[in-house]
Amino acid sequence: MPKFVQVAIALPINRLFHYKIPEAITNEIAIGKRVFVPFQNRRVVGYIAALSEEADVLEVKDIEAVIDKAPILSDEMLKLTKWISDTYFCSWGEAIGAAIPAGIKQGKREIGSRIKESREKKEGLPSTKPHTLTEEQSSALKNVIESVDKKEYKTFLLHGITASGKTEVYLQAIDHALSKGRQAIMLVPEISLTPQTVERFVSRFGDRVAVIHSKLTAAKRFLEWKRIKDGRASIVVGARSAIFSPMNELGVIIVDEEHETSYKQDDVPRYHARDVAEERAKLNNCPLILGSATPSLESYYKARKGEYRLVRLTKRIEERLLPKVKIVDMRMELATRKKIAIFSKILLDAIENTLKKKKQAIIFLNRRGFSTFVNCKKCGLVLKCKRCDTVLVYHFEEKKLICHYCNYRQEPPDICPRCRSSYIKYFGLGTERVESEIGHQFAHAHIARMDSDTTAKSGSHDRILGEFKSGDTSLLVGTQMIAKGLDFPEVTLVGVVSADVTLNVPDFRASERTFNLLTQVAGRAGRGEDGGEVIVQTYAPSHYSILTAAKHDY
Repeated sequence: MPKFVQVAIALPINRLFHYKIPEAITNEIAIGKRVFVPFQNRRVVGYIAALSEEADVLEVKDIEAVIDKAPILSDEMLKLTKWISDTYFCSWGEAIGAAIPAGIKQGKREIGSRIKESREKKEGLPSTKPHTLTEEQSSALKNVIESVDKKEYKTFLLHGITASGKTEVYLQAIDHALSKGRQAIMLVPEISLTPQTVERFVSRFGDRVAVIHSKLTAAKRFLEWKRIKDGRASIVVGARSAIFSPMNELGVIIVDEEHETSYKQDDVPRYHARDVAEERAKLNNCPLILGSATPSLESYYKARKGEYRLVRLTKRIEERLLPKVKIVDMRMELATRKKIAIFSKILLDAIENTLKKKKQAIIFLNRRGFSTFVNCKKCGLVLKCKRCDTVLVYHFEEKKLICHYCNYRQEPPDICPRCRSSYIKYFGLGTERVESEIGHQFAHAHIARMDSDTTAKSGSHDRILGEFKSGDTSLLVGTQMIAKGLDFPEVTLVGVVSADVTLNVPDFRASERTFNLLTQVAGRAGRGEDGGEVIVQTYAPSHYSILTAAKHDY
């Protein structure tokens, strides 16, 4: 038996640390287990990454205790986290810390025994049968199934227009993997992890589905992790961190909306879940499906080079047409009406016609709040966050100025803090103001708003979408939360209040993101038997990202 262990610690020090194995716990030692070890003047949690006969220092401290009865990290997970460490320049311990639930990271023993397992039954709808696939869907699925059967790694870029049936391809690919005794991971952006998405998987696969996302409590997150590790869940649907689910027999990995920036983690380790998914698929010899109506440029480039297999879905289900898109030049609107207006006459008329027909509309603006900046008209001061120097946004309901970056809050001033004048004015608009203004225009309509402010409370997300699905709400105002993952057949109109919001940000991907968002939100219209219409308001009607989105021309 080796005398020493090499331990990874979740600190920004990129090396392993040697610790001596006390004779009393020799039989408890195994790679992948957690241990308590002394580090400087404190006790920390470490992860056994290797065993060795020799140490790299003369004085070696003893392991204080072994935490686990069985390893919590498989050989595959150790290889994956080591790859993350090497690729994203973080320590191995930091990479491991990102791959496990918070309670485990803190070194708690037998967490599950102290948590009453009171999971809601994932019955959803009665078990649904697979839909009959179109010719394009069948061709796409056939390619994936061949890789599942051969247990070979291959990445497929599934480029399908909105409402082309990508999700059904995912479901049947997963079903095939399960029939071979294997497992599946389905990644979706956090904002797309709607009850509608989860319900579709649960209705097909029942209690075999585990759901992982950031709004779960630590206890519920651990319970889902333990279900997966114990083999009681064979499908994981989740956001970015779900890629680390403890599965040993992966048959397929899917990354839906692969272009989404939320797959990139901002904190250490700064990994991209799409790239981690690719590495994990290689380690498991299984296919990876990257799906999107608007693939990222890097993925499309790899597909054109032959590194990925490009598979296209060019038609909507049941031959339904893509919505017609009208671009409204708000400069002309300003010249005609002699004042700045939130809504063009074309959009107002379209909303009125939609309501008369008892249909529904989505009004999109990718900016929350009421007024997006507060300015002193005398000295020109724009009120900014004291912590991070970001422009403060006024929220009418809370009567507060809020920083959307660090959540700093303050009361709106009556006088300018610089020149002491009272010429304080509120400019710009966000979803809160759009909701207010549209309520004045259509007082008889039932209106709801969906953004990170209105969905902060538990259950509010489900309630808003449930009321819209049932028809109780006829107009839904929202940010990018409503741009994807929603399928409401009664939505025949999508109005984009300002397509310029994402264009005018200091981001080299601004044009790409604008095209993606416009294409995705436009795809919410016309998914039922009735046709759809999209009205895009902009002060830059000739910008290529807006023109190509209007033509559905990727």
